[in-house]
Amino acid sequence: MASTATAAAVTEVPMALKQTIALVKGAASRARFPSAHLPTLVAVSKKKPASFIQAAYDAGHRHFGENYVQEFLEKVDELPGDIKWHFVGHIQTNKANSLLRVPNLFIVESVDSKRLATALDKACVKNDRPEPLSVFLQINTSGEENKSGFPPGECVDAVKFVRESCPNLRFLGLMTIGMLARSQAARGDGPNPDFVTLRDCREKVCEELKIDKNRVELSMGMSQDFEAAIEEGATNVRVGSSIFGSR
Repeated sequence: MASTATAAAVTEVPMALKQTIALVKGAASRARFPSAHLPTLVAVSKKKPASFIQAAYDAGHRHFGENYVQEFLEKVDELPGDIKWHFVGHIQTNKANSLLRVPNLFIVESVDSKRLATALDKACVKNDRPEPLSVFLQINTSGEENKSGFPPGECVDAVKFVRESCPNLRFLGLMTIGMLARSQAARGDGPNPDFVTLRDCREKVCEELKIDKNRVELSMGMSQDFEAAIEEGATNVRVGSSIFGSR
C-alpha cells in the first residue's frame, strides 16, 4: 500500500513543479525589488527518495537542494551527473571533505561561520576541486538562538573574510532562514522583516566592499513564503513541500 501511495505521489511531481514555476514567474512580475534574472527555483528534496528528484529532473528541472550530508551523499550516485546541487542545511566542519567529494556540488548556501568557510576552503584543495566553490553566507536575520548564521551586524566582515581569506571559495550572495511566524504574519501585512533585513545586508556589503549589487544573490523564501520573498527581491528560493509534498 505504501509503495502504491509513493508511486502516486511521484506522478504528481511534474505538475506541482510546473505550478510552482508559474508562481515564481508571477511573483517576479510583481516584484517591488526585481532581480536581474528570473529567480532560481531550488527544489529541496530532503527526506524524499531519489525517484522524486528523478521525476522533477525528467520534467526539465536541474537545481535541487539537500539538507543532510549523509542523505545527500547516498542520493548523488543514483541521479544524473548534471544536476546542480545546492546544499542548504547545517554543516559540521568535519563533514566538509565528504561534501566536496561531489563533483556537481553547485553551491553551499549555508556557510554560517568563518570556521566553516575555512574548512570548505581547505576541502576544495584536498579534493582537487578544479574551480572555486560558490557559497552564500547565512545571516541570522531573526536573531533566534536556535538559528545558525552571522548576525546582520557582522555581514560585511564575514563577506570580507571569505573574499580575502578563502581563495577556493566564490562569494555569490546571502541567505536567510526566516522566522516562520513572521512569514505567516506578513501575509497582507507589509513586508517580512527578515527579507528586509537580508536586503539591507546586501546594501551594506555592496556599499562598503564596492561590489555590484546585481552580482550578489539573495536566497530567501521557502514553500510558505517564496512568492513574498521574490516580491521583496529574492533571486533564489528554496521550495520543498510545494513540489514534492509533505514530508
